[in-house]
Amino acid sequence: MNNFSFYNPTKILFGEGQIASISKEIPVDARVMLAFGGGSIKRNGVYDQVIDALGDRIVCEFSGIEANPEYETLCRAADAVNEHNATFILAVGGGSVIDGVKFIAAAAHYKGDRWDILTKGGKVVQSAVPFGSVLTLPATGSEMNSGSVVTRSEYKAKLPFASALVYPQFSVLDPVTTYSLPIRQVINGVIDPFTHVMEQYLTYPVGAHLQDRLAESILKTLIDLGPETLAQPENYEVRANVMWCATMALNGLIGAGVPQDWSTHMIGHELTALYGLDHAQTLAVVLPANLRVRKTDKLPKLVQYAERVWGITEGSDEERAEAAIARTETFFRNLGAGTRIEDYDLSADVIDVIIKQLEAHGMVKLGEHRDVTPEVSRKILETALR
Repeated sequence: MNNFSFYNPTKILFGEGQIASISKEIPVDARVMLAFGGGSIKRNGVYDQVIDALGDRIVCEFSGIEANPEYETLCRAADAVNEHNATFILAVGGGSVIDGVKFIAAAAHYKGDRWDILTKGGKVVQSAVPFGSVLTLPATGSEMNSGSVVTRSEYKAKLPFASALVYPQFSVLDPVTTYSLPIRQVINGVIDPFTHVMEQYLTYPVGAHLQDRLAESILKTLIDLGPETLAQPENYEVRANVMWCATMALNGLIGAGVPQDWSTHMIGHELTALYGLDHAQTLAVVLPANLRVRKTDKLPKLVQYAERVWGITEGSDEERAEAAIARTETFFRNLGAGTRIEDYDLSADVIDVIIKQLEAHGMVKLGEHRDVTPEVSRKILETALR
C-alpha cells in the first residue's frame, strides 16, 4: 500500500441519550454559539436536550444554515462569533451544518478575504474556534473529518476545503435523533456514504487488503440495511448501523494508503450549485456513468467489487464489471433516487454549462490518475443523460 499519515482527533459519543454527555466535553466557562439549520431540532426535541446539557454556560444562537451552506450566511455567522466573543461553537444538525461550522470556525479567525479559505484549499487557515457537533442526519461523515464544502450562489460555485484545524473536538451520534427524518433525507443518507466509499475503494489495487475489506463491509452493510432504514424508520439497530457506516465511510480510515478518485463528487457539486439537486442525487446520477466511461482503467477493482460486494462470479471481466455497475444503479433506483440527468427534468443543454463551470473552478485534472479532463467529464455527463 502507499505511504500514509493517519490522524483523527475527534471523540465520538455514540448512542441514545448521549447528548447529555456534551456537558463534560465543553469547558464550563465557554461562551457557546449554537449553530443549526431550520427549526427541525426544536420540533424533534434535540434543541431542548442540547440546552439542558449546556447548563449555565453563556449561549448565543445562529440559525438558518442552509442544506448547501451558503458562503454569505457563514460569513455572517463568523462575524457573530466575534461579536459575541464566542469561544466554542456547537453544530447541531446534518453534515451541511457541520460543514458550515467548519468554515465559520476558520473564518472567524481569518484576517484576509474569507473566500481564500475555499479557493486556496484551506492552506491559509492558521487557527480556528474549537467546536463540537450533535449529528441529526447521517450522510456526509463531516462529524469525524476535517473537510467541508461551501456554496457561493452568486458565483454558482460549490467548493471544498480541508484543514487539520477543523476536526470536531467531539461528535454526538444518537440514532434516535434520525427517526423523524423525511424519507428523501434518509435516501440521501444511504447514497452519500456509499459513494464516499466508492471514491476511495474503486480506483486501482495497491495491496491495501484491510482497507479494501473495510470498504467492502461498509458497502455490503448499506446494501443490506439501506432498504430497511426506509421501511423501519424507528428500528434502532438499523438506524445505528447506517449512522455508523456514514461516519466510517469518510473518517480517513478506509482511505489511508490508497489512491482516491473524487471526480464523481466534483462533477456532482456543479449539478448542485447550478441546478439545486441534492448532493446525493447528483452522486446517484454521476457515479454509474463515471464507472462506465472509465471501466477499462478501473477494471481490476470493478471485478473485485462485483465478486466481493455483489457476489457476481460468472462471465468475463468486462461482463462482471458491467453487471456490478448495473446492480449499483438498480440499488440507487430502488431506494428512490433518479440515476439520469433527465430524471430531474434537466436536458442535454446543461452539459455545456457544467463543463464551463468545471473549467472555471480548475476541475480539469480529476480522478486517481488526474486524467478526468473536461472531455472525459463531458462523456460522463452524456452517459448520465438518459
